Amino acid sequence: MTSSPAQNPHTADARTGTLDAEAIRQAVTESFDGTIRHLKDLVAIPGIAWPSFDQEPLNRSADAVAELVRSSGFENVQILRCDKEDGTPGGPAVVARRPAAAGKPTVLLYAHHDVQPTGDLALWETEPFTAVERNGRLYGRGAADDKAGILAHIAAYTAVSRVLGEELGLGVTFFFEGEEEAGSPTFRSFLEAHRDLLRADVIIVADSSNWKVGVPALTTSLRGLVDGTIEVQVLDHAVHSGMFGGPVLDAPTLLARLIATLHDAEGNVAIEGLVSRDDAAVDLTEAEYRADASVLDGVRLAGTGSIASRLWTKPALSIIGFDAPAVDVASNTLLPRARAKFSLRLAPGQDPVAAMEAVNRHVEANAPFGARVIFTPGESGNSFQTDTSSKAATMAMWALGEAWGVPAVEMGIGGSIPFIADLTDLYPDAQILVTGVEDPDSRAHSANESLHLGDFRNAVVAEAFLLARLNAEGLG
Repeated sequence: MTSSPAQNPHTADARTGTLDAEAIRQAVTESFDGTIRHLKDLVAIPGIAWPSFDQEPLNRSADAVAELVRSSGFENVQILRCDKEDGTPGGPAVVARRPAAAGKPTVLLYAHHDVQPTGDLALWETEPFTAVERNGRLYGRGAADDKAGILAHIAAYTAVSRVLGEELGLGVTFFFEGEEEAGSPTFRSFLEAHRDLLRADVIIVADSSNWKVGVPALTTSLRGLVDGTIEVQVLDHAVHSGMFGGPVLDAPTLLARLIATLHDAEGNVAIEGLVSRDDAAVDLTEAEYRADASVLDGVRLAGTGSIASRLWTKPALSIIGFDAPAVDVASNTLLPRARAKFSLRLAPGQDPVAAMEAVNRHVEANAPFGARVIFTPGESGNSFQTDTSSKAATMAMWALGEAWGVPAVEMGIGGSIPFIADLTDLYPDAQILVTGVEDPDSRAHSANESLHLGDFRNAVVAEAFLLARLNAEGLG
């Protein structure tokens, strides 16, 4: 997690001997209006993979993406699915493959076309599924996460193909998933079913962020994740709070006391046995974090160590759900049980199984007033850390710096992309790069999601540079 200066472009040209950076920039620029037009068309399709939503728009989204892939020059474009454990079909993935010429590597370009639900429409300043350009940004659900990732891949490949023509021997596979926002429930089985089809030497996952507007980044670490529920039971049934209140505390109060033990007085996660490091070499200022996270004035930041370490290399625990009666319908009763859902982000290097066991031990040891505590494990996902010494990572850092004209940064991300663990497991020899088109104000998953168009253009140029260098140099 150190910043790294972009290399001299003339030095890179001398190494590759074939990289015509200006021609590639020109190809991206000439087609950029069309790229944005295609992105707007995709934003208009509300493809949500959650089973509670109509799946017809998701299928329409896959069809539209497949057509874009065909228009980029791929002939054999497939829409593939795997069934979930309950037998229902998974989301539609778009897959297309161009075989590599002899001696050339193959690159897998991943993004996802499904999107998050809109949430409260009253919070949106524009219609979520109508892409609107304003002040250099494109607003709309999926404009950044992750339909822009799809268009970045397609536009970069198209530009390189146009410039290099028959000299392009690089193998390229498009893999555009259709259920990532629903937790990728069939991702592992999909990889196993199509293992050879998706096999690659380099995997580029375009589903992350840049350091800030105007400064590119390669995501070199992702936190892992475990979640689950904690239930506190104290009575067999609800009783009158006036008749029985005093000698016994209600379940929501006891659950609140238990939740309070999860952090120490400084706000650090207080669960023993979790990996925690304060070694992020590049940092955010408090003012930058407050602005990006919309922290209210007067709210003191939690935890110790650098802000970047608190975001990337230390665990972070949040209560993301709470079962209790709504205030407007609450009656004067002592509630017998209450339940909360926790989400624990794990530092790179943390074993998710060990982390889940640590949470379980903690809640059982801290049961307040002898209340019955029921711990139910939920989902889990591994962390990820890039081998920044790999040739693909070195090329990517160069390409990012060259495209933006400023040094690229190696950064961590506090979020998790659990399916990357499946990629590393099934393709252990592949060099995996996590890139992105977002910035700290993209508001992915939130109202008013948006994409910075200038950075988006740079992201396309950077990936085109990277593909051209991989084509010229390979990985040897």
